[in-house]
Amino acid sequence: MISMPQMIERAARLNPQGLATRCDGRQHNWQETGTRISRLGGSLRGLQFGDGERVGILSLNSDRYYEALFAIVWAGYCVVPLNTRWAVPENDYALKDSGTRALFFDDSFAAQAHELLDSVESLTVAIYMGEGGCPSWAQSFESMIEQAEPSTASQRCGEDMAGIFYTGGTTGFPKGVMQSHRAIWASALGSVPYFKMGRDSIYLHAAPMFHMADLAGSMGATLNCAGNVMLASFEPGQVLQTIANEGITHTLLVPAMIKMALNHPQASSADVSSLECILYGASPMPAATLEQCMSIWPTVGLVQAYGQTELAPVVTMLSAEDHRIGGQRLKSAGRPTPVNDIRIVGADGEDCTVGVSGEVVVRGPHTMLGYWNKPDETMKALQNGWVFTGDAGLFDDDGFLYIVDRVKDMVVTGGENVFTTEVENAVISHPAVQDVAVIGIPHDDWGEAVHAIVVLHEGQSVSDDDLLAHCRGQIAGYKLPKGFTYRADPLPLSGAGKVLKTELRKPWWKGRDRHVG
Repeated sequence: MISMPQMIERAARLNPQGLATRCDGRQHNWQETGTRISRLGGSLRGLQFGDGERVGILSLNSDRYYEALFAIVWAGYCVVPLNTRWAVPENDYALKDSGTRALFFDDSFAAQAHELLDSVESLTVAIYMGEGGCPSWAQSFESMIEQAEPSTASQRCGEDMAGIFYTGGTTGFPKGVMQSHRAIWASALGSVPYFKMGRDSIYLHAAPMFHMADLAGSMGATLNCAGNVMLASFEPGQVLQTIANEGITHTLLVPAMIKMALNHPQASSADVSSLECILYGASPMPAATLEQCMSIWPTVGLVQAYGQTELAPVVTMLSAEDHRIGGQRLKSAGRPTPVNDIRIVGADGEDCTVGVSGEVVVRGPHTMLGYWNKPDETMKALQNGWVFTGDAGLFDDDGFLYIVDRVKDMVVTGGENVFTTEVENAVISHPAVQDVAVIGIPHDDWGEAVHAIVVLHEGQSVSDDDLLAHCRGQIAGYKLPKGFTYRADPLPLSGAGKVLKTELRKPWWKGRDRHVG
């Protein structure tokens, strides 16, 4: 059975002298990268955690992030990538929930790592992967590599869990999606015919590497023995310069990133001659941005991916050729990849006919094992091998999928998932707030913006700034409402007593083709 370490062994064997990683002046070929990962994996195994124990990463993008990711599974452990945009309480919850034993961190998160080391009982080891001096309370990433001999990879493979990837939860807490070695490999394999990388390709990590979307790019590059160039974080001017300087051929950008790059003063004059493909997804792409991109960079192929963390993550892809056909097809999410099967299911559980919308359900070797410590949530989402995505969609006569609405109560803003219950819990904890409903409203740059509709207690008043200050620290900055609406009347309820968010959304989404962004 396939495993993530086997991908590294294969790349080191098939393209030993080819570029593997380049970052901050450091460069390693595949043979060197394989050796570094095997040494780091050996050091981690020396910690003598049990098979399948969890090891987290809290860091900006870097070549060391890539090495840590694979070294963790090489040692026989499970990786827990932490969201760099989360507040301390959110990462604290993820580490405690997963029982994480060790944490990789860089300079940007040294203070947070120290705080987490003190507060999370299971966390006993911190590993510094930054550029400066190693703190006294941590182990040094480079020293761990230097002091270890190359090791053989763990035999964990196939259906064995490779990682826990946290996403928002409708209960107000994040859910840990358990993904296997097989699922991560299969998802990457399904994208190969669309992303079209080879051993001479160079993939740019500009989207955050903790995100499952960029992980798909990482796995695609690894499967193809291609090179990886890492930027610590996204900055449009730096991305454009890096594409030119490094001969970047492939990258993944969420629509908001593409828009920022296109609006940069150097966008039209930038040298993108090496760039063969931009993979985009994670949030809806505004039609105007798509048209602008195809106009300014006509030689760059655009490929859309639709998916979710529970599916490791790719479900459908819209090819570069389909983008060039244009028209109605640009509104679709593409066709299922070769590794999966998709059904559109109505409320009665029966398959919908072509052109009729229902819930998108997916089956394939890339489906999750379930939600960590959440058996009830797992039973709802994973039924007879099918993942119920929570998205509503339909097929056309040519087998193209169209996402038309969202069943799950979630806002997708700038490629990040925000589950509204988390935001509502923060807002309603303010003493002046009687009730609140959080919805997504259209935003030209981010696809959707988080918006709170608030009912105050009689005689109470509060400002937007007061509510924001109250919420800040409880939830990450990108989850904070971008606007508030105050109403005197109670929130509209269904017969079952649930807030009718469809009614609350209508004024903002009226006249739009896609009601999810």
